[in-house]
Amino acid sequence: MTTHDPDHAETPAPPLTRRELRALRESGVLPVVGAETTTVVVPQEPERIESADTSGAPEVPSVPTAPPTIDLRAPLVPEPTPSDVLTARAGRNVPVAVGVGVGLVIALVASLFLRKEVFGLFALATVAGALIELRAALARQSITLPVLPILVGAVGMFVSAYLAGPEALLVSFVLTAGGVVVWCALDGGGLRVLRNATAAIFVAAYVPFLASFLALALAADDGEWRVLIVVVLVVACDTGGWAAGVTMGRHALAPSISPKKSWEGLAGSTALAVLVGSILVPLVLDATWWVGALVGVLTVVAGLVGDLGESLIKRDLGMKDMGDSIPGHGGILDRVDALLVAAPVVVTALALAAPAL
Repeated sequence: MTTHDPDHAETPAPPLTRRELRALRESGVLPVVGAETTTVVVPQEPERIESADTSGAPEVPSVPTAPPTIDLRAPLVPEPTPSDVLTARAGRNVPVAVGVGVGLVIALVASLFLRKEVFGLFALATVAGALIELRAALARQSITLPVLPILVGAVGMFVSAYLAGPEALLVSFVLTAGGVVVWCALDGGGLRVLRNATAAIFVAAYVPFLASFLALALAADDGEWRVLIVVVLVVACDTGGWAAGVTMGRHALAPSISPKKSWEGLAGSTALAVLVGSILVPLVLDATWWVGALVGVLTVVAGLVGDLGESLIKRDLGMKDMGDSIPGHGGILDRVDALLVAAPVVVTALALAAPAL
């Protein structure tokens, strides 16, 4: 509340004299010239408001603060959801990757137990897709891959392995290697032939030859179960490694080759593969649990070699993925790289530890 003291009431300022008016006009303070006698009221200081508080301390008027400004030009970034965080750490769209992966496994198992020939067609179609991806990848380095003779050799290797065993598989591979060399020689000359032929022989060994070990396993009476063991163990390695790597991965396994792989992921792969192997192998084959555990460990080692090997190829070619034909996974070869190397290791281990009846 404001109080006024009548004894200290302020009196109005006296009128100015002519001399004072003239000085004000000359200084510019009084720009408008009026009559001879003009009253100029000098502004007084604002009336001080004293607080009603008996302490006698003057009340300091509060200065209103300006409300915070919001730059409407800046985009509003929503808070990341747990799914976004998981996708960022995994480096791919996790829901899509899981859905597509489950669908592929179901299709593979269905073809496997429907008829062996259906699985053979499924496997050869996968090999053909991987060959097409490799042709496009090698073309970045001006290497021409003869897909047609390699694909013909792939059919020959798969069928001969299924019908006549490992010796026939080896003969088919040698014939395929010779065929691609002749094909490349007829296509040109000089160092280009040597480079293309070398790449073709490597691809023929890397994709169709290794994949044909599944045909060797499939030829047995319980071949469906042996192939299923290979596929399930590789899936267990991938799943355990991915889950442990995303949630606990801190120490890089091979940063110069594959930065996202970690020692924690390798431990997760080993744990789940050993668990699945020790249960699945004695369940479907005449083998003990420790044989299944050992096969699980071998699958982890072979799968890791396959993953890192394909990563080296992609790094040399300057690529992140071999393709984009499988949503959430990349290319076909990105999905079967571990399976290609694990197949001969697991099939051979099962043939030695639990021979087909």
